[in-house]
Amino acid sequence: MIRTVFGAAVVLSISGLMLSDGSARAQSTQSDVVATTRPVVVGGYANRVPARIVPAPASKQAVPASTSSKQAAAAHVYVPPSSLAGYFPPSYEEWIRGSTMTGDWGGLRTHLEDRGVHIQGHFLEDASGNPVGGKYAGVRYAHEFGLGADINFARLIHHDIGVLHILLTERAGLSLAAGPLGGAVDSVQQIFGSGETVRITRLSLEKQFNRYVSMEAGWINTENDFGQSTMHWGMSIYCQFQTNAICGMPQGLAMNGGYGWYPTAHPGAWLKLYPAGNDHYLVSAGIYNVDNTISNTHNGFKLGLDDTTGVYLPFQLGWHHGNDYTGDMDGNIRIGGYWDTSEVPIVTSKAGAYQPASVELIDLPTTQIRGRFGGWFEGDQMIQRDQSGSGRGTVIFGSFIWGDPRTALSPYFATWGIIRKGTLPNRPNDTISFGGKIAVLNPKMAQYAGMLQQQGQKAIRPSNEPAIELNYGWRPTPWATLRPGLQYVWHPGGTNRYANAFIIDMETGLTF
Repeated sequence: MIRTVFGAAVVLSISGLMLSDGSARAQSTQSDVVATTRPVVVGGYANRVPARIVPAPASKQAVPASTSSKQAAAAHVYVPPSSLAGYFPPSYEEWIRGSTMTGDWGGLRTHLEDRGVHIQGHFLEDASGNPVGGKYAGVRYAHEFGLGADINFARLIHHDIGVLHILLTERAGLSLAAGPLGGAVDSVQQIFGSGETVRITRLSLEKQFNRYVSMEAGWINTENDFGQSTMHWGMSIYCQFQTNAICGMPQGLAMNGGYGWYPTAHPGAWLKLYPAGNDHYLVSAGIYNVDNTISNTHNGFKLGLDDTTGVYLPFQLGWHHGNDYTGDMDGNIRIGGYWDTSEVPIVTSKAGAYQPASVELIDLPTTQIRGRFGGWFEGDQMIQRDQSGSGRGTVIFGSFIWGDPRTALSPYFATWGIIRKGTLPNRPNDTISFGGKIAVLNPKMAQYAGMLQQQGQKAIRPSNEPAIELNYGWRPTPWATLRPGLQYVWHPGGTNRYANAFIIDMETGLTF
Protein backbone atom coordinates (compact mmCIF):
# COMPACT_ATOMS: atom_id res chain seq x y z
CA MET A 1 0.00 0.00 0.00
CA ILE A 2 3.00 2.28 -0.43
CA ARG A 3 1.86 4.97 -2.83
CA THR A 4 3.47 8.00 -4.35
CA VAL A 5 1.72 11.17 -3.19
CA PHE A 6 1.38 13.97 -5.70
CA GLY A 7 -0.02 17.33 -4.73
CA ALA A 8 -0.38 19.03 -1.35
CA ALA A 9 -2.97 18.80 1.41
CA VAL A 10 -5.96 21.11 0.84
CA VAL A 11 -8.03 21.76 3.95
CA LEU A 12 -11.61 22.88 3.28
CA SER A 13 -13.37 24.89 5.96
CA ILE A 14 -15.72 27.84 6.26
CA SER A 15 -12.81 30.15 7.02
CA GLY A 16 -10.90 28.71 4.08
CA LEU A 17 -13.73 29.58 1.74
CA MET A 18 -13.44 33.21 2.84
CA LEU A 19 -9.72 33.62 2.06
CA SER A 20 -8.78 36.81 0.29
CA ASP A 21 -7.42 36.57 -3.26
CA GLY A 22 -3.91 37.26 -1.99
CA SER A 23 -4.11 34.52 0.64
CA ALA A 24 -5.51 32.08 -1.88
CA ARG A 25 -2.64 32.77 -4.25
CA ALA A 26 -0.12 32.29 -1.44
CA GLN A 27 -1.72 28.99 -0.44
CA SER A 28 -1.75 27.82 -4.07
CA THR A 29 1.93 28.66 -4.47
CA GLN A 30 2.77 26.79 -1.28
CA SER A 31 0.84 23.77 -2.54
CA ASP A 32 2.77 23.82 -5.81
CA VAL A 33 6.07 23.94 -3.94
CA VAL A 34 5.14 20.97 -1.76
CA ALA A 35 3.94 19.03 -4.77
CA THR A 36 7.24 19.52 -6.58
CA THR A 37 9.44 18.44 -3.66
CA ARG A 38 8.05 14.96 -3.09
CA PRO A 39 9.80 11.80 -4.34
CA VAL A 40 8.25 10.04 -7.33
CA VAL A 41 7.84 6.33 -8.08
CA VAL A 42 8.46 5.73 -11.78
CA GLY A 43 7.10 2.52 -13.28
CA GLY A 44 5.73 -0.30 -11.17
CA TYR A 45 2.44 -0.33 -13.08
CA ALA A 46 0.22 -3.31 -12.17
CA ASN A 47 3.28 -4.77 -10.38
CA ARG A 48 4.60 -5.97 -13.75
CA VAL A 49 6.73 -2.97 -14.73
CA PRO A 50 10.05 -2.48 -12.86
CA ALA A 51 9.83 0.51 -10.53
CA ARG A 52 12.40 2.98 -9.26
CA ILE A 53 12.18 5.87 -6.82
CA VAL A 54 13.35 9.26 -8.09
CA PRO A 55 14.18 11.69 -5.27
CA ALA A 56 12.76 15.19 -5.49
CA PRO A 57 15.25 17.89 -6.60
CA ALA A 58 15.74 19.23 -3.09
CA SER A 59 16.16 15.79 -1.53
CA LYS A 60 18.98 14.83 -3.88
CA GLN A 61 21.34 17.16 -2.05
CA ALA A 62 19.73 16.96 1.38
CA VAL A 63 20.48 13.26 2.00
CA PRO A 64 23.91 12.77 3.62
CA ALA A 65 26.22 10.69 1.47
CA SER A 66 27.18 8.53 4.45
CA THR A 67 23.66 7.19 4.83
CA SER A 68 22.02 7.52 1.44
CA SER A 69 23.95 4.78 -0.30
CA LYS A 70 22.90 2.11 2.22
CA GLN A 71 19.27 3.18 2.25
CA ALA A 72 19.24 3.53 -1.51
CA ALA A 73 20.60 0.02 -2.01
CA ALA A 74 17.94 -1.41 0.31
CA ALA A 75 15.05 0.43 -1.35
CA HIS A 76 16.43 0.48 -4.92
CA VAL A 77 16.71 4.29 -4.77
CA TYR A 78 19.18 5.82 -7.18
CA VAL A 79 21.57 8.42 -5.74
CA PRO A 80 23.11 10.22 -8.73
CA PRO A 81 26.89 10.45 -8.85
CA SER A 82 28.47 13.73 -7.80
CA SER A 83 29.42 14.55 -11.37
CA LEU A 84 28.28 13.61 -14.85
CA ALA A 85 30.55 13.91 -17.85
CA GLY A 86 29.26 13.19 -21.31
CA TYR A 87 26.58 10.76 -22.44
CA PHE A 88 28.12 7.68 -20.83
CA PRO A 89 28.73 7.21 -17.07
CA PRO A 90 32.30 8.13 -16.10
CA SER A 91 33.01 4.68 -14.71
CA TYR A 92 31.80 1.09 -14.80
CA GLU A 93 31.06 1.27 -11.06
CA GLU A 94 28.68 4.20 -11.44
CA TRP A 95 26.98 2.54 -14.42
CA ILE A 96 26.44 -0.79 -12.66
CA ARG A 97 25.12 0.96 -9.53
CA GLY A 98 22.72 3.24 -11.43
CA SER A 99 18.98 2.79 -11.41
CA THR A 100 18.70 2.41 -15.20
CA MET A 101 20.73 0.59 -17.82
CA THR A 102 20.93 3.62 -20.11
CA GLY A 103 22.12 5.99 -17.40
CA ASP A 104 21.47 9.71 -17.18
CA TRP A 105 21.81 10.53 -20.91
CA GLY A 106 24.50 13.11 -20.26
CA GLY A 107 22.34 14.86 -17.67
CA LEU A 108 19.21 15.05 -19.86
CA ARG A 109 17.30 12.51 -17.80
CA THR A 110 17.90 14.41 -14.55
CA HIS A 111 17.00 17.66 -16.32
CA LEU A 112 13.67 16.20 -17.42
CA GLU A 113 12.91 14.56 -14.07
CA ASP A 114 13.61 17.79 -12.19
CA ARG A 115 10.86 19.27 -14.37
CA GLY A 116 8.41 16.42 -13.81
CA VAL A 117 8.94 14.37 -16.98
CA HIS A 118 9.87 10.79 -16.06
CA ILE A 119 10.68 8.50 -18.98
CA GLN A 120 10.49 4.75 -18.35
CA GLY A 121 11.45 1.73 -20.39
CA HIS A 122 11.73 -1.97 -19.63
CA PHE A 123 12.31 -5.43 -21.06
CA LEU A 124 10.89 -8.60 -19.49
CA GLU A 125 11.23 -12.18 -20.70
CA ASP A 126 10.02 -15.55 -19.47
CA ALA A 127 11.53 -18.75 -20.84
CA SER A 128 10.13 -22.09 -19.64
CA GLY A 129 10.48 -25.74 -20.48
CA ASN A 130 8.85 -28.95 -19.22
CA PRO A 131 11.24 -31.93 -19.51
CA VAL A 132 8.73 -34.03 -17.56
CA GLY A 133 4.93 -34.21 -17.75
CA GLY A 134 2.26 -32.33 -19.64
CA LYS A 135 1.08 -33.19 -23.14
CA TYR A 136 4.60 -33.26 -24.56
CA ALA A 137 8.03 -31.83 -23.67
CA GLY A 138 8.81 -28.41 -25.01
CA VAL A 139 10.42 -25.00 -24.45
CA ARG A 140 8.66 -21.68 -24.90
CA TYR A 141 9.83 -18.05 -24.80
CA ALA A 142 7.83 -14.83 -24.36
CA HIS A 143 8.90 -11.23 -23.89
CA GLU A 144 7.63 -7.70 -23.38
CA PHE A 145 9.12 -4.31 -24.23
CA GLY A 146 7.62 -1.24 -22.63
CA LEU A 147 8.05 2.50 -23.12
CA GLY A 148 6.20 5.22 -21.26
CA ALA A 149 6.27 8.47 -19.34
CA ASP A 150 4.81 9.96 -16.17
CA ILE A 151 4.38 13.73 -16.47
CA ASN A 152 3.92 15.57 -13.19
CA PHE A 153 2.28 18.87 -14.07
CA ALA A 154 3.00 20.31 -10.62
CA ARG A 155 6.68 20.24 -11.50
CA LEU A 156 6.34 20.92 -15.22
CA ILE A 157 3.96 23.90 -15.25
CA HIS A 158 3.67 24.60 -11.48
CA HIS A 159 -0.07 23.83 -11.46
CA ASP A 160 -1.02 20.56 -9.80
CA ILE A 161 -3.63 19.28 -12.23
CA GLY A 162 -2.35 15.73 -11.75
CA VAL A 163 0.04 13.24 -13.32
CA LEU A 164 -0.37 12.09 -16.91
CA HIS A 165 0.53 8.41 -17.39
CA ILE A 166 1.43 7.01 -20.80
CA LEU A 167 2.60 3.42 -21.38
CA LEU A 168 2.97 1.39 -24.57
CA THR A 169 3.89 -2.30 -24.52
CA GLU A 170 4.89 -4.88 -27.12
CA ARG A 171 4.57 -8.60 -26.48
CA ALA A 172 5.68 -11.61 -28.51
CA GLY A 173 6.32 -15.29 -27.95
CA LEU A 174 4.56 -18.56 -27.22
CA SER A 175 2.87 -20.13 -24.19
CA LEU A 176 4.13 -23.28 -22.48
CA ALA A 177 0.77 -23.69 -20.73
CA ALA A 178 -1.30 -23.59 -23.91
CA GLY A 179 1.02 -25.90 -25.88
CA PRO A 180 3.25 -28.48 -24.16
CA LEU A 181 1.20 -28.47 -20.94
CA GLY A 182 -1.97 -29.20 -22.90
CA GLY A 183 -4.01 -26.21 -21.76
CA ALA A 184 -3.06 -25.54 -18.15
CA VAL A 185 -5.49 -23.32 -16.24
CA ASP A 186 -2.82 -20.70 -15.48
CA SER A 187 0.08 -19.56 -17.60
CA VAL A 188 3.46 -20.42 -16.10
CA GLN A 189 4.91 -17.33 -17.85
CA GLN A 190 3.45 -14.20 -16.29
CA ILE A 191 4.50 -12.01 -19.22
CA PHE A 192 2.61 -14.06 -21.83
CA GLY A 193 -0.94 -13.22 -22.85
CA SER A 194 -3.40 -10.46 -23.72
CA GLY A 195 -2.55 -10.55 -27.40
CA GLU A 196 1.04 -10.70 -28.60
CA THR A 197 1.08 -7.24 -30.15
CA VAL A 198 1.84 -3.56 -29.60
CA ARG A 199 -0.82 -1.90 -27.48
CA ILE A 200 -1.75 1.06 -25.34
CA THR A 201 -1.48 -0.16 -21.75
CA ARG A 202 -2.09 3.09 -19.89
CA LEU A 203 -3.29 6.56 -20.89
CA SER A 204 -4.74 8.35 -17.89
CA LEU A 205 -4.65 11.29 -15.51
CA GLU A 206 -4.08 10.62 -11.80
CA LYS A 207 -4.83 13.32 -9.24
CA GLN A 208 -4.12 13.45 -5.50
CA PHE A 209 -6.56 16.11 -4.26
CA ASN A 210 -5.29 16.08 -0.69
CA ARG A 211 -4.10 13.48 1.79
CA TYR A 212 -7.62 12.03 2.01
CA VAL A 213 -8.74 11.69 -1.62
CA SER A 214 -7.17 10.58 -4.90
CA MET A 215 -8.51 9.36 -8.23
CA GLU A 216 -7.49 8.29 -11.73
CA ALA A 217 -9.45 8.22 -14.99
CA GLY A 218 -8.65 7.22 -18.55
CA TRP A 219 -7.59 3.95 -20.16
CA ILE A 220 -6.34 1.78 -17.29
CA ASN A 221 -6.66 -1.76 -15.96
CA THR A 222 -8.11 -3.09 -12.73
CA GLU A 223 -4.96 -5.00 -11.85
CA ASN A 224 -3.12 -1.87 -10.74
CA ASP A 225 -5.58 -0.93 -7.98
CA PHE A 226 -7.87 -3.82 -6.95
CA GLY A 227 -6.71 -7.24 -5.79
CA GLN A 228 -3.17 -6.06 -6.46
CA SER A 229 0.09 -6.97 -4.77
CA THR A 230 1.48 -4.88 -1.95
CA MET A 231 5.07 -3.65 -1.90
CA HIS A 232 7.85 -4.60 0.49
CA TRP A 233 11.31 -3.00 0.28
CA GLY A 234 10.10 -1.17 -2.82
CA MET A 235 9.25 -4.36 -4.75
CA SER A 236 6.07 -6.22 -5.63
CA ILE A 237 5.85 -9.39 -3.56
CA TYR A 238 3.53 -11.17 -6.02
CA CYS A 239 5.87 -10.60 -8.95
CA GLN A 240 8.78 -12.29 -7.24
CA PHE A 241 7.18 -15.30 -8.98
CA GLN A 242 7.07 -16.17 -12.67
CA THR A 243 3.79 -18.07 -12.56
CA ASN A 244 0.85 -15.98 -13.69
CA ALA A 245 -1.23 -17.61 -10.97
CA ILE A 246 0.44 -15.23 -8.49
CA CYS A 247 1.96 -12.35 -10.52
CA GLY A 248 0.60 -9.68 -10.60
CA MET A 249 -2.71 -10.62 -8.87
CA PRO A 250 -4.40 -13.90 -7.87
CA GLN A 251 -5.40 -15.19 -11.30
CA GLY A 252 -8.82 -16.34 -10.17
CA LEU A 253 -9.97 -12.71 -10.39
CA ALA A 254 -9.20 -12.61 -14.10
CA MET A 255 -10.89 -15.97 -14.73
CA ASN A 256 -14.17 -15.25 -13.03
CA GLY A 257 -15.27 -11.78 -14.09
CA GLY A 258 -14.65 -8.72 -16.22
CA TYR A 259 -11.51 -7.82 -14.27
CA GLY A 260 -9.16 -5.87 -16.55
CA TRP A 261 -5.64 -7.28 -16.45
CA TYR A 262 -2.29 -5.92 -17.59
CA PRO A 263 -1.36 -5.04 -20.31
CA THR A 264 -4.86 -4.32 -21.62
CA ALA A 265 -6.36 -0.85 -21.18
CA HIS A 266 -10.04 -0.28 -20.43
CA PRO A 267 -11.96 2.99 -20.15
CA GLY A 268 -12.36 3.38 -16.41
CA ALA A 269 -11.83 5.34 -13.23
CA TRP A 270 -11.25 4.79 -9.53
CA LEU A 271 -11.63 6.81 -6.35
CA LYS A 272 -9.59 6.17 -3.19
CA LEU A 273 -10.28 7.53 0.26
CA TYR A 274 -7.78 7.56 3.13
CA PRO A 275 -9.91 8.21 6.25
CA ALA A 276 -6.91 8.78 8.54
CA GLY A 277 -5.07 11.00 6.08
CA ASN A 278 -2.36 8.34 5.60
CA ASP A 279 -2.02 4.81 4.21
CA HIS A 280 -3.22 3.06 7.39
CA TYR A 281 -6.78 2.73 6.07
CA LEU A 282 -8.13 2.64 2.53
CA VAL A 283 -11.62 2.69 1.04
CA SER A 284 -11.74 2.50 -2.75
CA ALA A 285 -14.17 1.88 -5.59
CA GLY A 286 -13.93 1.84 -9.36
CA ILE A 287 -15.75 1.43 -12.65
CA TYR A 288 -14.24 -0.26 -15.72
CA ASN A 289 -15.55 -1.10 -19.16
CA VAL A 290 -15.84 -4.84 -19.88
CA ASP A 291 -14.80 -5.86 -23.39
CA ASN A 292 -14.04 -9.52 -24.08
CA THR A 293 -12.32 -8.64 -27.37
CA ILE A 294 -9.74 -6.21 -25.96
CA SER A 295 -7.07 -8.95 -25.77
CA ASN A 296 -7.31 -9.68 -29.49
CA THR A 297 -4.16 -8.91 -31.44
CA HIS A 298 -5.84 -6.33 -33.69
CA ASN A 299 -7.24 -4.36 -30.73
CA GLY A 300 -3.97 -3.00 -29.35
CA PHE A 301 -5.02 0.61 -29.94
CA LYS A 302 -8.73 0.20 -29.33
CA LEU A 303 -10.06 3.14 -27.30
CA GLY A 304 -13.78 3.04 -28.07
CA LEU A 305 -16.69 1.26 -26.44
CA ASP A 306 -17.51 -1.14 -29.27
CA ASP A 307 -18.15 -4.73 -28.09
CA THR A 308 -18.87 -3.57 -24.53
CA THR A 309 -20.76 -6.21 -22.55
CA GLY A 310 -21.14 -4.28 -19.29
CA VAL A 311 -19.21 -2.59 -16.51
CA TYR A 312 -17.00 -4.03 -13.77
CA LEU A 313 -17.61 -2.42 -10.37
CA PRO A 314 -14.95 -3.33 -7.76
CA PHE A 315 -14.62 -2.03 -4.21
CA GLN A 316 -11.89 -2.62 -1.65
CA LEU A 317 -11.09 -1.99 2.01
CA GLY A 318 -7.47 -1.91 3.09
CA TRP A 319 -5.50 -1.81 6.33
CA HIS A 320 -1.77 -1.20 6.60
CA HIS A 321 0.57 -1.03 9.56
CA GLY A 322 4.26 -1.00 10.27
CA ASN A 323 7.38 -0.42 8.24
CA ASP A 324 9.87 -2.57 6.37
CA TYR A 325 12.91 -1.08 8.06
CA THR A 326 12.17 0.09 11.62
CA GLY A 327 9.53 -0.24 14.34
CA ASP A 328 6.54 -2.53 13.89
CA MET A 329 6.92 -4.97 11.03
CA ASP A 330 5.03 -4.15 7.85
CA GLY A 331 1.67 -5.88 7.29
CA ASN A 332 -1.37 -5.47 5.04
CA ILE A 333 -4.92 -6.78 4.81
CA ARG A 334 -7.32 -6.13 1.92
CA ILE A 335 -10.91 -7.28 1.48
CA GLY A 336 -12.75 -6.60 -1.76
CA GLY A 337 -15.59 -7.58 -4.01
CA TYR A 338 -17.09 -6.84 -7.41
CA TRP A 339 -20.25 -6.79 -9.47
CA ASP A 340 -20.05 -7.33 -13.24
CA THR A 341 -23.16 -6.32 -15.18
CA SER A 342 -22.25 -8.38 -18.27
CA GLU A 343 -24.49 -11.13 -19.61
CA VAL A 344 -22.45 -14.34 -19.78
CA PRO A 345 -23.14 -18.08 -20.22
CA ILE A 346 -23.21 -20.37 -17.20
CA VAL A 347 -20.03 -22.26 -16.46
CA THR A 348 -21.10 -25.63 -17.84
CA SER A 349 -20.96 -24.13 -21.34
CA LYS A 350 -17.15 -24.35 -20.94
CA ALA A 351 -17.16 -28.05 -20.11
CA GLY A 352 -16.42 -29.11 -23.67
CA ALA A 353 -12.98 -27.50 -23.54
CA TYR A 354 -11.94 -30.07 -20.92
CA GLN A 355 -13.01 -33.14 -22.92
CA PRO A 356 -11.18 -35.15 -25.60
CA ALA A 357 -12.38 -34.56 -29.15
CA SER A 358 -13.93 -38.03 -29.22
CA VAL A 359 -16.41 -37.18 -26.45
CA GLU A 360 -19.85 -36.23 -27.78
CA LEU A 361 -21.36 -33.32 -25.86
CA ILE A 362 -24.95 -34.11 -24.90
CA ASP A 363 -27.43 -31.46 -23.77
CA LEU A 364 -24.62 -28.96 -23.15
CA PRO A 365 -26.24 -26.13 -21.12
CA THR A 366 -25.89 -22.67 -22.68
CA THR A 367 -28.08 -20.57 -20.39
CA GLN A 368 -27.12 -16.88 -20.17
CA ILE A 369 -27.00 -14.96 -16.87
CA ARG A 370 -26.73 -11.21 -16.46
CA GLY A 371 -24.69 -10.05 -13.48
CA ARG A 372 -21.88 -12.00 -11.84
CA PHE A 373 -20.13 -11.29 -8.59
CA GLY A 374 -17.29 -12.36 -6.34
CA GLY A 375 -14.83 -11.30 -3.69
CA TRP A 376 -11.30 -11.60 -2.39
CA PHE A 377 -9.13 -11.54 0.69
CA GLU A 378 -5.42 -10.75 0.67
CA GLY A 379 -2.96 -10.53 3.52
CA ASP A 380 0.79 -10.25 3.97
CA GLN A 381 3.06 -9.78 6.96
CA MET A 382 6.75 -9.34 7.57
CA ILE A 383 7.65 -12.02 10.08
CA GLN A 384 11.38 -11.40 10.47
CA ARG A 385 13.84 -8.52 10.12
CA ASP A 386 17.58 -9.01 10.48
CA GLN A 387 17.97 -5.79 12.45
CA SER A 388 16.51 -2.32 12.76
CA GLY A 389 17.20 -0.30 9.64
CA SER A 390 18.04 -3.41 7.64
CA GLY A 391 16.66 -4.11 4.18
CA ARG A 392 16.87 -7.84 4.89
CA GLY A 393 13.92 -9.84 6.15
CA THR A 394 11.14 -12.34 5.47
CA VAL A 395 7.56 -11.81 4.33
CA ILE A 396 4.66 -14.25 4.07
CA PHE A 397 1.45 -13.72 2.08
CA GLY A 398 -1.79 -15.44 1.18
CA SER A 399 -4.95 -14.78 -0.82
CA PHE A 400 -8.35 -16.36 -1.33
CA ILE A 401 -10.67 -15.64 -4.27
CA TRP A 402 -14.34 -16.57 -4.40
CA GLY A 403 -16.39 -16.37 -7.60
CA ASP A 404 -20.03 -16.63 -8.59
CA PRO A 405 -20.71 -20.41 -8.62
CA ARG A 406 -23.07 -20.03 -11.59
CA THR A 407 -20.43 -18.60 -13.94
CA ALA A 408 -16.95 -18.81 -12.36
CA LEU A 409 -14.43 -21.18 -13.93
CA SER A 410 -12.60 -21.39 -10.59
CA PRO A 411 -14.98 -20.37 -7.79
CA TYR A 412 -12.28 -21.17 -5.21
CA PHE A 413 -8.76 -19.96 -5.91
CA ALA A 414 -5.94 -19.45 -3.39
CA THR A 415 -2.30 -18.40 -3.44
CA TRP A 416 0.40 -18.37 -0.77
CA GLY A 417 4.11 -17.71 -0.47
CA ILE A 418 7.17 -16.79 1.56
CA ILE A 419 9.92 -14.43 0.38
CA ARG A 420 13.32 -13.90 1.92
CA LYS A 421 15.23 -10.75 0.89
CA GLY A 422 18.96 -10.78 1.58
CA THR A 423 20.18 -14.29 0.86
CA LEU A 424 23.93 -14.07 1.51
CA PRO A 425 26.08 -11.57 3.43
CA ASN A 426 27.15 -9.85 0.20
CA ARG A 427 23.74 -10.18 -1.54
CA PRO A 428 21.39 -7.79 0.34
CA ASN A 429 18.95 -7.35 -2.58
CA ASP A 430 18.74 -10.95 -3.81
CA THR A 431 15.64 -12.96 -2.95
CA ILE A 432 14.60 -16.56 -2.56
CA SER A 433 10.88 -17.21 -2.97
CA PHE A 434 8.67 -20.24 -2.46
CA GLY A 435 4.93 -20.20 -3.11
CA GLY A 436 2.02 -21.82 -4.82
CA LYS A 437 -1.61 -21.83 -5.78
CA ILE A 438 -4.62 -24.10 -5.95
CA ALA A 439 -7.30 -23.57 -8.55
CA VAL A 440 -10.50 -25.49 -7.84
CA LEU A 441 -12.51 -25.84 -11.04
CA ASN A 442 -16.24 -25.41 -10.83
CA PRO A 443 -17.91 -28.64 -9.58
CA LYS A 444 -20.75 -28.08 -12.05
CA MET A 445 -18.41 -29.07 -14.89
CA ALA A 446 -17.53 -32.28 -13.06
CA GLN A 447 -21.24 -33.02 -12.65
CA TYR A 448 -21.76 -32.58 -16.38
CA ALA A 449 -18.80 -34.90 -17.09
CA GLY A 450 -20.35 -37.44 -14.73
CA MET A 451 -23.56 -37.33 -16.75
CA LEU A 452 -21.55 -38.04 -19.92
CA GLN A 453 -19.86 -40.98 -18.19
CA GLN A 454 -23.28 -42.39 -17.30
CA GLN A 455 -24.04 -42.29 -21.04
CA GLY A 456 -21.06 -44.57 -21.61
CA GLN A 457 -18.60 -41.91 -22.85
CA LYS A 458 -14.98 -41.59 -21.73
CA ALA A 459 -15.42 -38.13 -20.32
CA ILE A 460 -12.97 -36.50 -17.93
CA ARG A 461 -14.04 -34.86 -14.69
CA PRO A 462 -12.34 -31.47 -14.16
CA SER A 463 -11.27 -31.01 -10.55
CA ASN A 464 -8.33 -28.80 -9.55
CA GLU A 465 -4.86 -27.63 -10.58
CA PRO A 466 -2.39 -27.07 -7.70
CA ALA A 467 1.12 -25.78 -8.39
CA ILE A 468 4.24 -24.64 -6.56
CA GLU A 469 7.26 -22.52 -7.50
CA LEU A 470 10.75 -22.09 -6.04
CA ASN A 471 13.08 -19.45 -7.47
CA TYR A 472 16.11 -17.30 -6.77
CA GLY A 473 16.05 -13.61 -7.67
CA TRP A 474 19.58 -12.47 -8.51
CA ARG A 475 19.98 -8.69 -8.67
CA PRO A 476 23.49 -7.93 -9.91
CA THR A 477 22.51 -4.28 -10.36
CA PRO A 478 19.44 -2.15 -9.49
CA TRP A 479 18.38 -2.20 -13.15
CA ALA A 480 18.65 -5.96 -13.81
CA THR A 481 17.08 -9.08 -12.34
CA LEU A 482 17.65 -12.68 -13.35
CA ARG A 483 15.33 -15.20 -11.74
CA PRO A 484 15.98 -18.92 -12.39
CA GLY A 485 13.30 -21.16 -10.95
CA LEU A 486 11.44 -24.44 -10.80
CA GLN A 487 7.69 -25.08 -10.99
CA TYR A 488 5.61 -28.19 -10.49
CA VAL A 489 2.01 -28.42 -11.73
CA TRP A 490 -0.37 -31.17 -10.63
CA HIS A 491 -3.20 -32.13 -13.04
CA PRO A 492 -2.37 -29.67 -15.89
CA GLY A 493 -5.67 -28.32 -17.13
CA GLY A 494 -7.44 -29.38 -13.96
CA THR A 495 -7.84 -33.00 -15.07
CA ASN A 496 -5.89 -36.28 -14.99
CA ARG A 497 -5.59 -36.27 -18.78
CA TYR A 498 -1.86 -35.42 -18.72
CA ALA A 499 0.91 -36.28 -16.28
CA ASN A 500 2.03 -33.81 -13.62
CA ALA A 501 4.52 -31.35 -15.10
CA PHE A 502 7.98 -30.34 -13.87
CA ILE A 503 9.09 -26.97 -15.26
CA ILE A 504 12.46 -25.22 -15.44
CA ASP A 505 12.28 -21.50 -16.10
CA MET A 506 14.27 -18.27 -16.32
CA GLU A 507 12.92 -14.75 -16.00
CA THR A 508 14.87 -11.60 -16.86
CA GLY A 509 13.97 -7.98 -16.23
CA LEU A 510 15.83 -4.84 -17.38
CA THR A 511 15.01 -1.21 -16.65
CA PHE A 512 16.10 1.20 -19.36
